Amino acid sequence: MAENDGHGLQEQSVEWVKAQFDEPVEVKNVKPLTGATSSTLYELVVSKESLECSYVLRLFHKADWLAKEPDLAKHEATSLQYAEKMGLPTPHLIAYDETGEKSGIPSVLMSKMPGSVVLQPSNDEIWLDQLAAALAMLHQKDATEFPYEYSPYNDAFLLEKPTWSKVQNDWMRAFYIVSGSRAVSRECLIHRDFHPANVLWENRQVSAIVDWVNACRGPAGIDVGHCRVNLAQMYGISVANDFLAAYERYAGSNFTYDPYWDLVSLTDILDGSPTVYPGWKAFGMKGLSNELVRHRLDDYLLSLLDRFDDF
Repeated sequence: MAENDGHGLQEQSVEWVKAQFDEPVEVKNVKPLTGATSSTLYELVVSKESLECSYVLRLFHKADWLAKEPDLAKHEATSLQYAEKMGLPTPHLIAYDETGEKSGIPSVLMSKMPGSVVLQPSNDEIWLDQLAAALAMLHQKDATEFPYEYSPYNDAFLLEKPTWSKVQNDWMRAFYIVSGSRAVSRECLIHRDFHPANVLWENRQVSAIVDWVNACRGPAGIDVGHCRVNLAQMYGISVANDFLAAYERYAGSNFTYDPYWDLVSLTDILDGSPTVYPGWKAFGMKGLSNELVRHRLDDYLLSLLDRFDDF
């Protein structure tokens, strides 16, 4: 296994992977996967007799994240099992090591799904429509028995005036709105990190939804809002609005739009001065700059406040 050392995967992790199968196997190839920012992903080719299958190994290496949520591996494993039981296009869980005691680092081993991330589609309308349809399908799933519950990432009451913005007072108004009474909403299964870089495509169809470590019971508006704030940064407000319209068509009476959840999703991403998400660059997204992202977030904020005034 010497060739794996160059890819940064520890021998202990490889041995743990091999131990998850009922028969002797050989890990023939280890390839780092691009796009992951909060964890490390590897594609592993596992050989069983004459059959070769590909798997994905996720390693949770960020100490500060693990300090806040020590059960990350268990959370994703539970989410994968639940999503698969609900009939969603998701990787199949093979095994997980919550503490890293056996594998060397908290780990999740799962099947590799077909398809790839598409951030610059040849047909924007079809791509956006299918993206919205996939999310609406996810939100049809009951989450009554799911053990994880939604909570915001940021306490809006504690957020400071964003000195990077050209509309700082408007941001303060948004913080005030979000820190007030929470909007009433029906709970369902939510992915919690649904955006284009966590959706795989094959033949212009969504083939899988990945990265389930944040899944929980919560308001559908949080998933819609999180995807919209990503789309607003990547492509502008009009695309974010087109996504909302498409989602509303698919969700029908199951969803009532409330701009409150868009504002929550927007304030949730704040952590210092906004920059281009590294995952977008890794998947080939071009034409973005930190300045453009900040400009688009200001514009998006103003559009949300207008919606809130009209709501």
